[in-house]
Amino acid sequence: MVVLMKLGWSSCFTWSSVLRLVLLLMVSCKAKGAVKLPPNVSVPAIFAFGDSIVDTGNNNHLKTVVKCNFPPYGQDFEGGIPTGRFSNGKVPSDIIVEELGIKEFLPAYLDPNLKPSDLPTGVCFASGASGYDPLTPKIVSAIPLSAQVEMFKEYKRKLKENVGEERTNFILANAVALVVSGSDDIANTYFTARFRQLQYDVPAYTDLMANSASDFIKEIHELGLRRIGVFGAPPIGCVPSQRTLGGGILRECAGKQNEAARLFNSKLSEKLDSLNRDLPNSSIVYIDVYSPLQDIIQNYRRYGFQVVNRGCCGTGKIEVAVLCNPLEPTCADVSNYVFWDSYHPTEAAYKKLIGPLLQTYVPKFF
Repeated sequence: MVVLMKLGWSSCFTWSSVLRLVLLLMVSCKAKGAVKLPPNVSVPAIFAFGDSIVDTGNNNHLKTVVKCNFPPYGQDFEGGIPTGRFSNGKVPSDIIVEELGIKEFLPAYLDPNLKPSDLPTGVCFASGASGYDPLTPKIVSAIPLSAQVEMFKEYKRKLKENVGEERTNFILANAVALVVSGSDDIANTYFTARFRQLQYDVPAYTDLMANSASDFIKEIHELGLRRIGVFGAPPIGCVPSQRTLGGGILRECAGKQNEAARLFNSKLSEKLDSLNRDLPNSSIVYIDVYSPLQDIIQNYRRYGFQVVNRGCCGTGKIEVAVLCNPLEPTCADVSNYVFWDSYHPTEAAYKKLIGPLLQTYVPKFF
């Protein structure tokens, strides 16, 4: 306002009109997103496949203990509503569509309130506790990747009915599909439940995971997707539950889990390089989340956090999904925590992670 007065505009503007102008500019900037795309490039939609890191509510409609459509989940989401997102607020799939200026949230495909108008800009097919190993979702009755493919096929049919075949093909070819999986395979199926340890050593099991990831990407490519971003496994041994179960009396990062994650990531990266050579007109991008998340965990105070070895819910050492419920207390200030529950980061931590990842990897799709 002071600047406007010096310019002699005070007679033309009132405080209320200036405030309206500022709010309009803020809304406009938010709608455009924070990530700059190359000229003449369009990302009309985002699709998410995989597990709880990007699940925006599909598990709400399953007979499974791996769900979170109850408080305190969602306490910092719009309206404080527990939508089935495994965090206190937004999850990476939401943050990505917002940063790209597509829409504010990525809806779950199984959301009964999903509207036809939601389809052209993308939906989420991911299911909490799913994995590349077919046994992983079977243990907890989550949606396997094979069923997520079938959901995507059904989505394609609905989209064609809504916008026509030509527009559907354009959306699929220019959208970005996110594939986020592998953590539950390593943490749960292999190291916690140990179902696979009788059959596979770690190198053989990570081969199974990498081969399954490659097969899945071929399937969704066959269905029309061309820009596919595949997240590597995080330092899963450093999440609070794995510290509790495998980190010893001091609850340090569980080394074996992290070693398995690194081995899987190297194999996954090689598989994606091969697919990029073999699949025509494709941009299949390996996204390293291990290193940046490890940096946040190791240098958490530098990122503005105070607590890294336990989650905000309950004791923070083991509570996740149904164990993090209205009967469990939550921390006084979630903004101080890297992790919301014993497995999933807070919205604040996700934002610290996802923003730089987008800046690094979005150009690689074009």
